[in-house]
Amino acid sequence: MNTPIYLDYMSTTPMDKRVVNEVVKYMDVDGCFGNPSSSTHRFGIQASAAVEKARKNVAKLINAEPFEVFFTSGATESDNLAIRGAALFHQRRGKHLITSEIEHKAVLDVFRQLEREGFEVTYLKPDENGLVSASSLSEAIRDDTILVSLMYVNNEIGTIQDVEGYAAITSASGVLLHVDASQAAGKLPIDLKKIPIDLLSLTAHKIYGPKGVGALYIKQKPKVRIQPVIFGGGQEQGVRPGTLPTHQIVGFGEACKLALNEMGEEQDRLVKLRNKLWLQLKNIEGIRLNGDLENRIGNNLNVCFEGLNGESLIFALKDIAVSSGSACTSSTVEPSYVLRAMGVPDLLADTAIRISIGRFTTEEEVDYCAQYIQNTVKWLQEIGLPKG
Repeated sequence: MNTPIYLDYMSTTPMDKRVVNEVVKYMDVDGCFGNPSSSTHRFGIQASAAVEKARKNVAKLINAEPFEVFFTSGATESDNLAIRGAALFHQRRGKHLITSEIEHKAVLDVFRQLEREGFEVTYLKPDENGLVSASSLSEAIRDDTILVSLMYVNNEIGTIQDVEGYAAITSASGVLLHVDASQAAGKLPIDLKKIPIDLLSLTAHKIYGPKGVGALYIKQKPKVRIQPVIFGGGQEQGVRPGTLPTHQIVGFGEACKLALNEMGEEQDRLVKLRNKLWLQLKNIEGIRLNGDLENRIGNNLNVCFEGLNGESLIFALKDIAVSSGSACTSSTVEPSYVLRAMGVPDLLADTAIRISIGRFTTEEEVDYCAQYIQNTVKWLQEIGLPKG
């Protein structure tokens, strides 16, 4: 094929054209280009109104109040602001924090930095299916625990975690709960009026919105207090200063509106396509599904192939765009730390690929990719490249 088929929607998605049409209205001299913080002229007032409309759309997606939504540059910043901000503000009450071994790097790296600053962190271990139990959280909470951060949906293996169970435990214990919902928002119903989550991270580019914009939900009733991590201006109630990117925020709001309106039908479609793909792949010799199949987001498959060379597998699958599931550094490529935490051996984890279908994936593409992967794996098995 001249153009690879894109199957990496859990990494990033293209903007929906309906979102693009809204974004471009706020980018040039013929549009609404004003600074939303400028209230002395109509250009700024119009931009501010557009931002507040978007804030309402983001809030509706998670059933929160608009004044509980604070715009950021994306989930990485939201995670940093939530975790570091809460830890620093509440450190007089205790310096014990809890997370899991399979969180996103944007979460794990913040905790490692806090450890260097004198905090103590407990890392919960998942079971072999990639699920972190609420009981393990309950056992880990201490009198000096001030914050728990656990993801809603794992970005590699797609497992849906027991967020309601976590929230019940932290709420009863008087401990703050932060949830990274980057992979859940727009795919699963989130109701923050029912689930007592204190802080929740979102990003636009996982729901067909622009890259470079996200949000942090901060519960206001009762008010959750955090310390800002950047300074310089009073925007976003002083929690996250900086000139607001109106065009990106408008795109985020539009993406949230579309996701909320189409979520049920779209997820049913994705589950059917995902199951169709797995049905065609599951009989490949040596294949292994990573993560629980039932407690799993509808568009994700993560699989390993016993006996193959991981680098050769990814190179051979050049006609489809999938994620390797590996963590890359400047000089080395290592097996996924998520799969390692689940007990998957390194040689097997090295062959992992994440296949994630999305809004624009067709049934014909699923059929093509299933046959293509079958043929490629069979060819690799026949030529017998060495492992590792």
